[in-house]
Amino acid sequence: MAQRDAPRAAAILRELVASGPPAGFPWLELATAELVLGRGDAAEAAIDRQLEAAIRDVSALLMKGRLREQAGDTRAASSFYRAAEAQITFDGHCPPDMAPLRAHAQAYLASSEQDFTAHLLGSLDGSLSPTMREAVELLTGQRQLYLQEPKVFYYPGLPQRRFWEVDEFPWLQDMLACVPQMQAELAAVIESGDAGFDPYVRHDPNRPAPANHLLGKADWSAFHFWRDGAVVAENAARCPATMAALEHAPLPVIPGRSPNAHWSSLLPGTHIKPHSGMLNTRLICHIPILTAPDCWLRVGSETRTWEPGVPLVFDDSIEHEAKNDGPQRRVVLLFEIWRPEIAQEDRVAITRLFQAIGSYSSG
Repeated sequence: MAQRDAPRAAAILRELVASGPPAGFPWLELATAELVLGRGDAAEAAIDRQLEAAIRDVSALLMKGRLREQAGDTRAASSFYRAAEAQITFDGHCPPDMAPLRAHAQAYLASSEQDFTAHLLGSLDGSLSPTMREAVELLTGQRQLYLQEPKVFYYPGLPQRRFWEVDEFPWLQDMLACVPQMQAELAAVIESGDAGFDPYVRHDPNRPAPANHLLGKADWSAFHFWRDGAVVAENAARCPATMAALEHAPLPVIPGRSPNAHWSSLLPGTHIKPHSGMLNTRLICHIPILTAPDCWLRVGSETRTWEPGVPLVFDDSIEHEAKNDGPQRRVVLLFEIWRPEIAQEDRVAITRLFQAIGSYSSG
């Protein structure tokens, strides 16, 4: 093979196979020689023998995928190419001589996925429901699956929903009627130099500092009205209309923990990186007070923007992130509510549970 004498190399290797190949036989070298000679079937048989000995051999998987591709077997080719890519990802290594074939495989996979998607959509009625369209996008890899992953407490059996719609919470209309007064209160606070706004990510000296790039920064700041179940008296006194608006919301009451409500401010260029909330028994509500262009919130695989008069209600136990890509500041009134599916008796039990967590001391 080094002398580019493929016929002689193939002949020698075939003789060894006929007499019983030894352990560690170079099946891929035989396959390469057979390919040079145009014997695709013999080459594939040699590759199959290598895969019997090493089922995740990247070179063999890539070569097998190429041969299946040339045979017109798209599904088989894709499966071998994907297996090779998964193994490269796992090992962090691709044989250097296989780099061109890997690049071809990646391009082939991207193209075949598009063809597969077009084939599926062509078999369906074009008027798919939003749910069915999302299901097809998940099937074809156009959308990633995100599920509830609370950091602390998981309540089983809740629907995996990202956003809720405004008409599901009639009391939101009463809060929206208060927006002009809340905007005036925010303007007064901003004119006073933002007094009352503090960095949202803080360091509790009795706990390790959070590994968060926004720690102690005003880029993401909060003007608290309720914090850990207690009214922030000074801020509440300055913003009576906002406090009155919050009375319309069914805020959870857990002594020492809830309610929580604040203006959440995001300065231009600020990115709240992907994260998940602590529990899935609540929803987070955003009422836009000061909207700005090019600001977005992604919850799972769905992204929305803050528009005047349009609250956002979402499950923060699903991975989410937010960014202000525009030139202006964005402020929303943020507060939490119970998930509507949770029965009253379970709300009582959850309240007691978190009270017990808060009161526990190892001393």
